[in-house]
Amino acid sequence: MLDLGHAPPSNAFLDADQLRGPETWYPLRILVCESCWLVQTQDHGAGDALFGDDYAYFSGYSSTWLAHAQAYVRAMVERFALGADSMVVEVAANDGYLLQYVQQAGVPCYGVEPTAGTAAVAREKGLEVVQSFFGVELARQLRAQGRSADLMVANNVLAHVPDINDFVAGFAELLKPQGVVTFEFPHLLRMVQECQFDTAYHEHYSYLSLTAVHRILATHGLLIFDVEEWPTHGGSLRVLAQRADTGGHATRASVAVSVVAACAGTTAWRAFGCVLPSVPAGDRAHQACAADLVAGLQARSDSVAAYGAAAKGNTLLNFAGVRADLLPLCGGSQPRQAGQVPAR
Repeated sequence: MLDLGHAPPSNAFLDADQLRGPETWYPLRILVCESCWLVQTQDHGAGDALFGDDYAYFSGYSSTWLAHAQAYVRAMVERFALGADSMVVEVAANDGYLLQYVQQAGVPCYGVEPTAGTAAVAREKGLEVVQSFFGVELARQLRAQGRSADLMVANNVLAHVPDINDFVAGFAELLKPQGVVTFEFPHLLRMVQECQFDTAYHEHYSYLSLTAVHRILATHGLLIFDVEEWPTHGGSLRVLAQRADTGGHATRASVAVSVVAACAGTTAWRAFGCVLPSVPAGDRAHQACAADLVAGLQARSDSVAAYGAAAKGNTLLNFAGVRADLLPLCGGSQPRQAGQVPAR
């Protein structure tokens, strides 16, 4: 589907000593399965390497994302009548950006988060965090402790797990019979239609369509009963699901329509060609960035700097071949650890 050459992990922030040593680069190739239509990164690093103790992404830095999370909590509390007798569990709770609003609403909650830095910030907010990667084994342990969920939240994490089947199966294990789980993820269709190739980086093991997510959830006994579109992260889907055997929520007619529409568009993904079907994916990416970007930087006589070391920006810069001679400085929000600098 897409070949962006080689790149280092986008959120691998290096200290001064690491800048003098070698850096690991991985192939960045995106493939699509013609059987289930799941799109995945072909080569990647291990999850514990990409999401280690020095993981640099903190959700709470974004005021717009905080507003999105607060509105979500308000809507879920009202829609599903959550209260003091309920339990909300967020998987990939990050720095507590969302659970803080659940806590403020008086609803018991806890988070699951593998990265130490973000988990520490969440705990500073008075939130309980289970510091671990989520899957069937952890879900069974939590269920045995009587910690099953009325609502499970998984925002922008479904694409980040190397074993998506084990991950999703864990939700079916931990969810109460009448419980609800919501997944939010960047929509593959928007990525294709708008040529958002910079969404491709190694932390994204998968690139998700409603077609693929519907199948994965159904395989593990979860039934989608509602679908919502959101503008976040270039265009996202929020799916609401329940246990297929015990859930009591009626499936909205829009779900069937959305799934059919998603299926109808899958053949175009192979060539990344919804917009320019005659142009190969790699050429489209080149057209979007490489020549003009490099030429523009070379032509400037004054110094050039960047603001914000975003993962998508690193995909763009590495693919275009922008190095320190063209862009010597990148600044941004306060780093979580002293001495951190952007990934090369």
